[in-house]
Order: sequence, then C-alpha cells, then structure tokens
Amino acid sequence: MRYVPTAGKLTVVILEAKNLKKMDVGGLSDPYVKICLIQNGKRLKKKKTSIKKCTLNPYYNESFSFEIPFEQIQQKVNLQVTVVDYDRIGTSEPIGRCVLGMNASGTELRHWSDMLASPRRPIAQWHTLKDPEEADSILNQK
Repeated sequence: MRYVPTAGKLTVVILEAKNLKKMDVGGLSDPYVKICLIQNGKRLKKKKTSIKKCTLNPYYNESFSFEIPFEQIQQKVNLQVTVVDYDRIGTSEPIGRCVLGMNASGTELRHWSDMLASPRRPIAQWHTLKDPEEADSILNQK
C-alpha cells in the first residue's frame, strides 16, 4: 500500500495469496480479490482483481487506486480485502477477509499506520485471512 497525501491517492497492490481454503469439489478454488474502501461504515468504492482458475496459490500483481483526501483518510477509513471463490453457477463464496485501517488491530493496523507515517513510500505486508463474519465485526466497532 502507498498513500500520496498531496494527490489524495491510495494505491493498493494485491500481489498473491498462499494456501487458500479448498472451496470447489475438485479440491481447488477460482479465487479473485475484492477491495472495498469504507468510510464511516459506508462503502465508497469497490474494485476487483481478475479471477485465477483452479488454484489455491493465486498470483495477481494487480494495482488499484482510490481517491481519498488527506483529511478523510485519517478518520474512520477502512479497506476491506476479501478473497472470493468465483462460481459461474450460484453465488460466489468468500474464502476469507481482512480489514486494514482505523478500526483494524494487530498487523493490519500496523500496516495502515506505517503507510500513513511514510507518505509516498510503498509498504508491503502479508496478512492472514479471517472468517468473513469475524472481519465484518471489526468494521462495526466504533
């Protein structure tokens, strides 16, 4: 992640995932990553990676930019990153999720804080996926 305060631009790079949960009958998954920018509990923007077929270790190296003014990024802004198993028929299921931002804790909060403390410098970090309901409860904290 990188934030450029003068431009009000947050850049998120989804590089790869490792050892994802098996979601399909054949023991694999068709994962993609959904990134939601959330402020005060409201979804502002949503972006998605491409779908990687039949893998539990997808490689993406995809970059996404969000416009968010410096005054706003310091207040109640969170990034919800969800790895989803794509299903052509039926509903695509979330594999796991993590939340980075002001409501986060542990390594997710540290990553966010390091990014804000080092403007214009990319900060890379691995994150462990949580159960989607557990991650959602983070967003509901005040």
